[in-house]
Amino acid sequence: MSDLIAKAAMDRRIAEIITPTIEGMGYELVRLRLMGGKTSTLQIMAERPEGGIEIADCAKISTAVSALLDVEDPIVEEYTLEVSSPGIDRPLTRLKDFETFADYQVKLTTSEMIDGRKRFAGTLRGVEDGEILIDIPEGTIGLKFEWLTEAKLVLTDELIAESLRARKDAGTFNEADFDEVEETTEEEDN
Repeated sequence: MSDLIAKAAMDRRIAEIITPTIEGMGYELVRLRLMGGKTSTLQIMAERPEGGIEIADCAKISTAVSALLDVEDPIVEEYTLEVSSPGIDRPLTRLKDFETFADYQVKLTTSEMIDGRKRFAGTLRGVEDGEILIDIPEGTIGLKFEWLTEAKLVLTDELIAESLRARKDAGTFNEADFDEVEETTEEEDN
């Protein structure tokens, strides 16, 4: 079931190496991707079990994972390590994510055609009997977790507002840290 966390064989191997360390530090691995390019990038998304992560947490994970990967040395070529939060419009990679983010807009992609399509967009309705429930224009459908190749939240005003509310409740967001937004009319802009 962890194929949405780490898809490729190399990703799964690296995840097996680093997951015990990340969990031992009190975090959860959300997604891991080794992406090619001129210099490869190892992208790790992590968070606390209750959600959220701060820059200092990412730095701690980066230091620990970097030392571990230097010893284990699973990546032959040169690479850049990038540790981040899943973000507001986060990927959904674990079955529990589909419960946690019920009632938000999502985009899902399946490995096989289902009723003539592989892409689904709608409102996530949670999990029932091992199936991800999603409201689409045709009605509510259930998709088996194993069928999914990609799933992510859609960035909406509601999702942003909820994210800010959660950060404010957790004490990690202070409105005084931000400049006041000034609204102008179209005439003033010209």
